[in-house]
Amino acid sequence: MTDTIFALASGAGRAGVAVIRVSGPQSWDSLKALTTTKYIKARAAHYTALEHKNIVLDQGVVVPFKGPASYTGEDVVEYYVHGGRAVIDSVLAALADQDNHRMAEPGEFTRRAFENGKLDLTEAEAVADLIDAQTEMQKQQALQQLGGGLSALYARWAETLKKTLAHLEADIEFPDEDLPDGIAPEVTDAIKKLEVEIEDHLSDNRRGERLRDGIQVAVIGAPNAGKSSLVNALVQRDVAITSETAGTTRDVIEAHLDIGGYPVILADTAGLRPDQIGEEGQEAIEGEGIKRALQRAEDADITLLIFDGTEDMPDPHTLNLIDERAILVTNKMDAEGAKSQIDTAISISAASGEGLQDLLDVVLEKISQFMGSRETPSLTRQRHRAHLQEALGCLQRSQEASLPELMAEDVRLAMRSLGKITGKVNVEDLLDVIFNDFCIGK
Repeated sequence: MTDTIFALASGAGRAGVAVIRVSGPQSWDSLKALTTTKYIKARAAHYTALEHKNIVLDQGVVVPFKGPASYTGEDVVEYYVHGGRAVIDSVLAALADQDNHRMAEPGEFTRRAFENGKLDLTEAEAVADLIDAQTEMQKQQALQQLGGGLSALYARWAETLKKTLAHLEADIEFPDEDLPDGIAPEVTDAIKKLEVEIEDHLSDNRRGERLRDGIQVAVIGAPNAGKSSLVNALVQRDVAITSETAGTTRDVIEAHLDIGGYPVILADTAGLRPDQIGEEGQEAIEGEGIKRALQRAEDADITLLIFDGTEDMPDPHTLNLIDERAILVTNKMDAEGAKSQIDTAISISAASGEGLQDLLDVVLEKISQFMGSRETPSLTRQRHRAHLQEALGCLQRSQEASLPELMAEDVRLAMRSLGKITGKVNVEDLLDVIFNDFCIGK
């Protein structure tokens, strides 16, 4: 018999209301044992006292569901109780006392939903992404995936491969029959068209993964250009130490921002003095910070190149980093005698806040450019990308097959790779990796 599982499904800590979810074949039995309500109707809210061993646990609302019309596809009961720690603990303890009831493992509710056909793997992953979403764009991407955006795309591709495989199998099994002419060109054209679609899908600048994990923006410039002051001004709190002494920042310091709904990881870096790399003693520490700054600039999605407006000439080391990812910024424009040495640079003052909104607008425009359209579903995980690359490789190899049997096998392997993304094949080895990322109540 499948265990009946239970867990706190709402956030931990003191709250007005807490939700405890129970799922499994005996969830209604424990409901009847804990409540005084005589008539219980599925998909209806019942206000009732909760009791165990003649002790009143709480007054709350229970909503029972009969499988398969529930989140997990099993019988489910949700208890809405007061959100105090003592109430929650007493209800959980009472459920643990029931026969064949146990605490849920991380992600077990959603795993059961997958196993009972309520969600495919991409939709199950979207549940975790929706819970973790910190910005509006992250939420929209998770909702699109939860709504079946990716599933529908991959299902269409799988259907194309299934039809292609049927043609190939017919050619293999019935070589002497009067089959329609032109099967081979039809099969080849379908595979080539699908190859192009998958390649386009993979060539998305990793926008889905960037949106899910955060867009990397590195703040780069010479010592005392005002990088740390700018970071503090943008996040509106002191996350980096600022000083007139050059070389104050020794390591990369990260801060998180929401810019126009996009999650941004802003990295403050050591001032660029490449001649110090390789030095010894105290200078060696700063040299390591400079190496990390240069590496961060290389890895970043966007670089903010900061120039000191009080200097006569722009820093040459910073100028060397200008590329298509760069946004040029001249800081300290409120200082006497300050000037923008570069015509295309945005003029700001991190100290006074002047020009910061203009800078944020340009950053948002830059993000929007390389993120592209969000109308089509995006890849959100490396797992998806790896299986799609497998499928693409199989299709490309099928074009070179010398026999229809070999071509059919490659098409079959491509279908299997697609199926691994949505869970339409045996993917037991993937489940623990995916669902262990969930919180207990999901």
